[in-house]
Order: sequence, then C-alpha cells, then structure tokens
Amino acid sequence: MDIEKIRTLIALMEENELVNLEVSSDDEHISLTRHYDAPAPTMMAAPAASVAPAAASEKPVAKAGSVETSPMVGVFYAAPSPNDPPFVKVGQQVQAGDTLGIIEAMKIMNPLEATQSGVIAEILVDNSEVVQFGQPVIRYKA
Repeated sequence: MDIEKIRTLIALMEENELVNLEVSSDDEHISLTRHYDAPAPTMMAAPAASVAPAAASEKPVAKAGSVETSPMVGVFYAAPSPNDPPFVKVGQQVQAGDTLGIIEAMKIMNPLEATQSGVIAEILVDNSEVVQFGQPVIRYKA
C-alpha cells in the first residue's frame, strides 16, 4: 500500500473522528488506531466577588441515606424498554435483590440490583445517562 493511500485514510479518520479503521482488499490489509489522551477534568470556579463570605465558610451538607452505586461504566436505563414503566420510583419499597435499573456495557444489559431493602428516596441519574464505576445511582431513605 502506498503512503498516499495511508495519508488519505488518516485524513478520513480525522474528518469523521474515527478511533479505529480497518481496510482490506485481496492482497492488502491495514489497521489504523488513534489514541487520545484523556483530557484532565476541569472545574469551573465562580469569581471570588460573587461568593458571599458566609456561604464560603459553610460546608455542603451530605444527604442522609445509603446509596447504590454503579458497578461498571455504561448507560443507565430506568426501564426494560422505552414503552415500559420504570423498575422503581421514588417512595417505592424495594427488597434486596430487586432490579433497580439496567446498565448497558458493550451491548450487554446488566441488571442493577438492590443490595439492601429500603425505600427509594432519590434516583440520582437520568434514563439513558452514562454512568461511571462507583457513581451513586439510587439513594435510599435514612
């Protein structure tokens, strides 16, 4: 394969923001992979003049109650399908082992099960939201 073909493929990857590209023909095969450095998390801070002195000295109050966290990175779904009702609602009593939602990872649907019995106080993520490993998803009443 000549270098101009490779350059054309690289340009195609950049234009379409592709991470991987494989091209095969009868006698040629090329596999290209782009590696991205993960951007450092950035935090937006309010200008110092806009923060009231009393508010700056107060500590945020954590909400009471235990939480269920995501066991993996994936997409959280609150219901088995878009037309079905959600697995749980705020105020609902659940038992350990009940399904609270689904986390899709690599096209596999993984149930998020309650690790304890309790009453749902808050659902901390939206349907179809990407969740991270260890991210709180459901909060129980204290």
